[in-house]
Amino acid sequence: MKNKLYQGIKISGFGGQGVVSAGVLLAQAGVLENKNVSWFPSYGPEMRGGTANCSVVISDEAVATPVVTMPETAIVMNEPSFAKFEPIVKEGGLLIVNKSLINSKSERKDITVLEIDCNGIAEKLGNSKVANMIALGAFAGFTKAVSVESIAEAMKKVFKRAKPEVLELNKKALEEGVALAK
Repeated sequence: MKNKLYQGIKISGFGGQGVVSAGVLLAQAGVLENKNVSWFPSYGPEMRGGTANCSVVISDEAVATPVVTMPETAIVMNEPSFAKFEPIVKEGGLLIVNKSLINSKSERKDITVLEIDCNGIAEKLGNSKVANMIALGAFAGFTKAVSVESIAEAMKKVFKRAKPEVLELNKKALEEGVALAK
């Protein structure tokens, strides 16, 4: 029998790092795969530069609440997010760390930690704004909760006005993330 899917995810970072749009993409990818999803954003008092996070749930079964208090996965894009969310990742869970902006190291032995140079890789791809896509690709590659193809398809719906070359760059960033998760 196939394992039941339930992924409670926290994505967090500075406003402007695309954490909220990354959450929307995950939720939309789940919808495209006929999964049950929820998405719940949270903003600090100032959006760009302040803190932002969102909760996403992707499940095979009905989602009882959009609030994720103990995530199976946390994607942290900055130091304050690491401090806040690293301690609450569930035992056996996954922590994706943007090591470009985070110097702290997890001492936890009960979770998997993927340290990825999201900003550095994004710069090599030519646009620092795709750092969030690298982290999303790592999430998709490691957890298989949604496919990269579904995230790429979701981009067409979420970023309706994006030029084809922007969508292609985002897809390339997703694929970089998948490769790093292996």
